[in-house]
This record gives sequence, C-alpha cells and structure tokens, in this order.
Amino acid sequence: MWWIMFGYVKPDMPYLYKKDETLYNALYCGVCKSIGRQCSQRARLSLTYDIAFFSALVHNLAGEDVKIVDERCVSHWFKKRPMVAKGDRLTDLSAQINVELAYYKIKDDIIDGGGGKAKLWFFESSHKKVLKNHPEISRIIESNYDDLFKLEQQKCSSIDMICEPFSMMMQSLAKYAIGEKFTPSAGKLFYFLGKWIYLIDALDDYEKDVEKGNFNCLYYAYGEQKTVKEMMEKSGKDLSFTFSDVFANLKMSIAECKFYFNHDLIDNVLLRGIPDVTLRILKKATEKEPIKSDK
Repeated sequence: MWWIMFGYVKPDMPYLYKKDETLYNALYCGVCKSIGRQCSQRARLSLTYDIAFFSALVHNLAGEDVKIVDERCVSHWFKKRPMVAKGDRLTDLSAQINVELAYYKIKDDIIDGGGGKAKLWFFESSHKKVLKNHPEISRIIESNYDDLFKLEQQKCSSIDMICEPFSMMMQSLAKYAIGEKFTPSAGKLFYFLGKWIYLIDALDDYEKDVEKGNFNCLYYAYGEQKTVKEMMEKSGKDLSFTFSDVFANLKMSIAECKFYFNHDLIDNVLLRGIPDVTLRILKKATEKEPIKSDK
C-alpha cells in the first residue's frame, strides 16, 4: 500500500517458535491499537513490521514486560486476537514513533520529487498530536532527516557517511524510549539496525531511483550503474562486504547487550530474518527477466 514506509524488518517465519510468533503478533496489534487511540484511526495504516520489532527490542532491553489480552479490532472484529494491553508505556511510544517516521518519510519523498502532498495531509493531525505529547520524537526524526537531505544534495558517495543520520536516528529514538537502562551496546545494536534499513531500502529501490533520477546511495558508492545486476558485476564484493559488516556488528551487539527476557524472537529477526530479506531482494533484482524490445 502507498502509505507503508519501510517494513523490511521481519522474522524468518519457518524458524520462528510459536510462542515468539504469538508475542510478535501481539506487539504488532498492540502498536496498531495504540496508534488509533493516541493519533487517529487512519494513521493506523502507517503501521510497519519494523516498529513491531522496535517495540520487542525496547521492551526487552528496558526490562519492561508486556501484558497480553484478547481483544477485537476493526480489521479482525469477528474473533478476538492476542495483543498488548492498553496503557503499556513502550507500546504507546512505539506507536507515536511509527506515526512520525511515516510523516517525515513522506516529506522526504516529496523533496525527492515523488509527490505525496495528499499523503502528508493524511497524517498532519496525527503528527501534531505527537508533536504535542512527545516533541523530542519529532525533533530527533526531523533533525536527522535534515542531515540526510544535505548529504543527498551533495550526492554523497560514502556509505558510512550517508547512513549516519538514519543510524543515529534509530539509536536516539531507542535511547529516548529505553531511558536509564540504555547502554552503549544497545546503542550499537540500534545503530546498525538503522544502517541496514537505510541500505536495504536503497537496494530495493535502486532501479526505480536511477530511472527517476532520485538519489540512491548505492548508485554513487558503487560506480553509477543502471541496474543492480550491473552494479553487482562491477562492485559485488564491495556491496557484499558492506552488508556482511552490518550483519557481523548486529551479531556482536546481541552478544554484548543485556536482555531481561528470552530473546529468541530478536535472534530470529536479526540473525535470520534480516540476511534472508537481503538475499531475497538481491535475488529479485539480479534474476528478473530483461525487458524485451518490440522490434
């Protein structure tokens, strides 16, 4: 749907324990209901898998357990579903972070020339509510998107430099949510999660960005090739190293972090889900059939 922002952070479902699938779905539904209560019902359309996982991470790192209840919702009114109970602090924060990420992603798309003024209006009232309740969330996201825009205007060709604003944004949002239990190891974990989200979005949108003349960090970093296949033929080792470095740092961060609860869900997403999504997007881009000429 046009309103979904990212949504790349997903579990590797065949290897996900049933208990963790139940928890993940409860977190997802809990954030969705919270968006409706705090912002607006239509803002629930912005919900992503990324924020469900963000909620799982901050709850575990902050040592704040969730209470799961069975409730109905507008999308699944016939049968009750397990979800995080109303009033959970970190679920409510995650919900408002989700709305602001959607709002500023749309603003970024408008700057890129992709349209979206109607979408922005769609979220305007919800954005104002977040700005009133948690201005720090808006400040963190807006300032880092401003930094990102400046680097994009300069056609930055350094992967580390161009990923920095989004990485720091994820780290700062996590620090705001977790509070006093936030540690350098947790910061490193969210930093590299943010880096991966920015890179995988660039890989997924590579050919669309090149065709439309939009900025894409991989295009300028790896030789300005027209297609992902051509980029891989020229700079495949460099790109593989970039993603492998992110995977390695995520793995080290997990080992260094203090988790207050079982972290099977976190291990599944970061150690299996993220590499799997990366390979699937790369395979889709490099193995698709070439466009045939009518001549």
